[in-house]
Amino acid sequence: MLIPPFGRFVQKTPSWRLAWGDVSQITSPTWRSDRIAILSDESKIAISPSGRYVVTGDVWLSDRSQLLKLRTGEERIRSDLELIAIAWEDWGVASFDRLVGMFGLAIWDRQQQELYLGRDRSGARTVYYTTTGATTRVASNLRELAPYRSNELDEIALRDYLCCAFVPGDRTMWRDIREVRPGTHLSLPSGEISADWQVREQASESELPHLLWGERLLDLLTQVTQEYLPTDEPVGVFLSGGLDSSLITALAAKLHSAPVHTYSIHFGQKLAHELEFSSLVANHCQTKHHILEIPLAQMWKQLPETMAMLDDPIGDPLTVPNLLLGRLARQDLQVVLNGEGGDPCFGGPKNQPMMIHHLYQDVNRQDSLAAYLQSFQKCASDLPQLLNRDIWERVKLEPSIFDPDLNSNANYLNRLMTLNIKFKGADQIMTKVNNLTQAAGLHGRSPLFDKRVIDFSMQVPPNYKLSGTIEKAVLKQAAIDLLPASIIHRPKSGMMVPVQLGFRDYWNRQATGLLLSRKAKIAPYLNDAPIRDWLNYQGDPWGRYGVKLWLLSSLEYWLQAN
Repeated sequence: MLIPPFGRFVQKTPSWRLAWGDVSQITSPTWRSDRIAILSDESKIAISPSGRYVVTGDVWLSDRSQLLKLRTGEERIRSDLELIAIAWEDWGVASFDRLVGMFGLAIWDRQQQELYLGRDRSGARTVYYTTTGATTRVASNLRELAPYRSNELDEIALRDYLCCAFVPGDRTMWRDIREVRPGTHLSLPSGEISADWQVREQASESELPHLLWGERLLDLLTQVTQEYLPTDEPVGVFLSGGLDSSLITALAAKLHSAPVHTYSIHFGQKLAHELEFSSLVANHCQTKHHILEIPLAQMWKQLPETMAMLDDPIGDPLTVPNLLLGRLARQDLQVVLNGEGGDPCFGGPKNQPMMIHHLYQDVNRQDSLAAYLQSFQKCASDLPQLLNRDIWERVKLEPSIFDPDLNSNANYLNRLMTLNIKFKGADQIMTKVNNLTQAAGLHGRSPLFDKRVIDFSMQVPPNYKLSGTIEKAVLKQAAIDLLPASIIHRPKSGMMVPVQLGFRDYWNRQATGLLLSRKAKIAPYLNDAPIRDWLNYQGDPWGRYGVKLWLLSSLEYWLQAN
């Protein structure tokens, strides 16, 4: 099956936005008082029964039971926002910790004249705000804030993007816009940022056998997946054929009474793919399976549009396939699950290089941060040559957002998992899922990134996660009775997008014109010389030319769109 035509399913969840501070010049708000003007659609505003709290935002609660117990029968509850408005009267700011699901929220306390901006624990929804001027603008996506910011890039964010392929932490690519971090809330006017929840190593019953940990995990995943399934509607699963997406597929097929659709991709039958494994799982679980072929020429053609749909740039080559697969799924359904979260939460194989570094650090003498940044296999080692010299001098000694967790006292594997959950999970994986499923008109849900699953993962003894060379051991134990052994025990390969081949045989001319143009948006920040070398497949002993060029092309198209 080839790619469906563009246009029919480009719809996004209505964004919410507001202005706080000096709002005297705001015209035609949906709701306002002296210091706040809410410009969200009426469907995204709720007022508490007493009238004290006004709530706006984007929310989907997976477990409504505890909230529905509040004042049952007193109001006709029409939405999750109304539930939160009611909860706020009982729990106040503690509501942020009690909510289970995906949310980005703003709560205005009319009595105390305080504004609270909060976000869910895993980062499934986003909240951005401006940091300059008499009026603070707040929105669920960066595009809504474009009229209220400068065009100055945050140079530290640029540095970090080149290292990681995403912008980690509360920075955005724009100097005067920040992001509320997952599991935290910002209070205005005080400006205080408070943690509602943190990823942290937890005391565990380490004497429990591996088998029992697997049983507990399966019970939890069964509960969470059940909550994530839509009622009496078909559901989809993005199925790669790896352990994580296969387990979610098996649970959905077991628990759901309506049809289950699965969606897999490949880039041409002559190129490496995982269709053998995804088709095996689809047959095993008796799903309605769909296979999408994405020609490499189409990958490049679709990149500008895909980058325009992302809040911050993400240089992961899977962005385009994610969007196209979402559009295909939208022809059949509205809710799609995925297997995102298995690697960050349960010790995926990408932790192994860092574990080896930690074991031999007295021998290799390499700084832990440098080793961590190089483990992304992007442009960390190229920064002195790639960045404009003046920019490099300004950013090279600026602290890294990764330092505190990398150097904590937790078990080393748990440190790596914490980093992956807090940053790669929230700032790349979940933001990508949120932006691109909404762009396709879908509701994307990630059971393995549920807050309860993250908490459980930090209780599991490290040797039950990455056990020698066996990655995700406890997750494999949970899947033992649900999937064929060939799926559980196959080596991790990942969805390999053939970007090396793409730049060599398909995209080189276009990429040269894009990246080396005098009018390129990246031109003021980056030097041409290493880019020319990579376009000629030179200058990199590790041969990561394709990954680096995709990273830079994604950034250039994102800047053009913004």
